[in-house]
Amino acid sequence: MRQIEIGVIGAGWVGGIRANACASSAVVTGLHIAETNPDRAAEIASETEATRVTDDWRTLVETASIDAIIIASTPESARFPILRAALQAGKHVLIEKPIAPSPAEADEAIAIAEDKGVQLSVGYTRRFDPKYAYVNAAIKRGDIGEPVTCLVSRNITREIGAKIKGRSKMSPAAMGGTHSIDFLLWCLQPRRPVLVYSQQSGKLFNQVSDTPDHQWIMVTMDDGTTISAGSGWVLPLGYPQYSQSWIEVVGTEGALSVDDTHREIQVNTVEHGIRYPLSSMPGEPVDHVFAGAMVDETLHFVNAIAYDRPVLVTAREARLVMDVTMAADLSAETGQAIELA
Repeated sequence: MRQIEIGVIGAGWVGGIRANACASSAVVTGLHIAETNPDRAAEIASETEATRVTDDWRTLVETASIDAIIIASTPESARFPILRAALQAGKHVLIEKPIAPSPAEADEAIAIAEDKGVQLSVGYTRRFDPKYAYVNAAIKRGDIGEPVTCLVSRNITREIGAKIKGRSKMSPAAMGGTHSIDFLLWCLQPRRPVLVYSQQSGKLFNQVSDTPDHQWIMVTMDDGTTISAGSGWVLPLGYPQYSQSWIEVVGTEGALSVDDTHREIQVNTVEHGIRYPLSSMPGEPVDHVFAGAMVDETLHFVNAIAYDRPVLVTAREARLVMDVTMAADLSAETGQAIELA
């Protein structure tokens, strides 16, 4: 084990969680943060006692002592130049999904990482949630026999949908659905996807933008296992940053189901009505701990670099998820099922 220095680029909602996680790690001796919002920069500097806070991400990439970079900046379409520069500088990288704007750029990033001998991982946080990890282990152990069909239905509020609509034209498949596809492809390894069909619906956001409200993705694996993954962002605003998911996996010898709707704690006030305070996907800070799995994911990446261990989410796995979500968008556009090579 060696102690390392980490750079976090973008310290908003997600980047702030990751920066605080790094600050809590004994293996991190230097925390460097790039944040363009001066008020947020001052806030995160105070929270983490960072070694340095700058408004220029290039400063972090060019700092020789920094071993790894976490890219949490938005919009998604602007991240690839940062990723390329960080990899070319020989930094290990954890980047939020998607891995890149296009397959060609994803392949370029993978090639640079392999040439430089550094690890490139992608933020698929659901793999670090104990419920999801249990499903993955149970399927791979054969607890329910051979999987026959898998379902994930995931919905978030229109508050988050509006933010996403305002910063990119990415579909529900590429934003929320990508987590579900990654999770199911992970559970079903070494099976591979061979056919993708998708439909979108829109009655709210599509009135003012090119963004649909919801998307279903259906995938056939090479052994005949089927996947259905739904993702939308039009839940009412009464659930701030609320995310709810339902998972079902049916096999030849049994079934698994997961209620991931975050309803175990309800707060009902005169001012706000009923709220679910631990309901967002990244996981809110709760006093001295965090509600979600993003801290565990971040520390896994930090420890993988410090201990020279492989990361759980590989760039090639993220590239396969990109193939499926892009095929889903093409299918929704054309109305045809898309075969994967």
